[in-house]
Amino acid sequence: METDYADGKAAGNKTPAAAGRAGLGALARELLRDRWLYLMALPGVLYFIVFKYVPMYGLVMAFQDYKPHLGFLDSPWAGLKHFRRFFGEPAFWTLFNNTVLLAVYNLIFFFPLPIVLALMLNEVRQERFKRWVQTMVYIPHFVSWVVVVGIFYMLLTTEGGVINELIFALTGEKIAFLLEPGWFRTMIVSQSIWKEVGWGTIIFLAALAGVDMQLYEAARMDGANRWRQLWHITLPAIRSTIVILLILRLGSFLDSGFEHIFLMLTPTNRDVGEVFDTYVYMKGLTQAQYSYSAAVGLFKSAVGLILVLGANWLAKRFGEEGVY
Repeated sequence: METDYADGKAAGNKTPAAAGRAGLGALARELLRDRWLYLMALPGVLYFIVFKYVPMYGLVMAFQDYKPHLGFLDSPWAGLKHFRRFFGEPAFWTLFNNTVLLAVYNLIFFFPLPIVLALMLNEVRQERFKRWVQTMVYIPHFVSWVVVVGIFYMLLTTEGGVINELIFALTGEKIAFLLEPGWFRTMIVSQSIWKEVGWGTIIFLAALAGVDMQLYEAARMDGANRWRQLWHITLPAIRSTIVILLILRLGSFLDSGFEHIFLMLTPTNRDVGEVFDTYVYMKGLTQAQYSYSAAVGLFKSAVGLILVLGANWLAKRFGEEGVY
């Protein structure tokens, strides 16, 4: 006890400079000890710095009448001019409705499917079959949207498409899936599910791998069937993972995916398919309205930030950990 008291008194008598040097020394020892972990994290950190944080400087364009030959420093300031113009545009509510509807459909139909697929794969006991299924559902993630849209085009076109030929053989009619506006959102969500649902199971399968198997053994001894084990053990074990991924998903709620939507747009479905991402491309790159398109992009980011903060607050109110 006397030794501990003396050590505490000596530590308390350190000058601020000495305490600072001690803190730096401890930090250096920690960095040296975990140097390989920090080295592995370095590419990810550099990615976010270079492609996420550095470009944020360009957001000042949203408050300027940006001129490329003048640059950020000399371009005249415009205040909220571009935001007022955007909110006053007749196209604003069309863009908002199209973007939100696609986001809601993806949230309702796409987000739960990786969870369901992960739970189904977790129940498979034949490891060889399980690995084969995982490989098959992962592969579409590595296919570009250009190829995905091309595949759907060949299947759904009225001129020799396999699906349309089958429909014609059964009903005597063909459906213009690629031209009718009513099919646009269905095709977008279906393509997203086919391409990404398998890849989305990775995190959930990792979370399921951490569930204590003794819980299942105890449940079986108490007479619980597979459904009871799923409801009372498996789902509660991955609940925090589901909540965190849902919060992160809300951060990109208005991100419909430019490449995907752009490839599916036609003059006949533009009224239901035009979203913020394609609008920014049209105004910013094809019409060189840089400041205006930056204002639209900043609006999207602000909405995503508000949704993340709100969802995180709600998660903590209901007893979950949240993102931070």
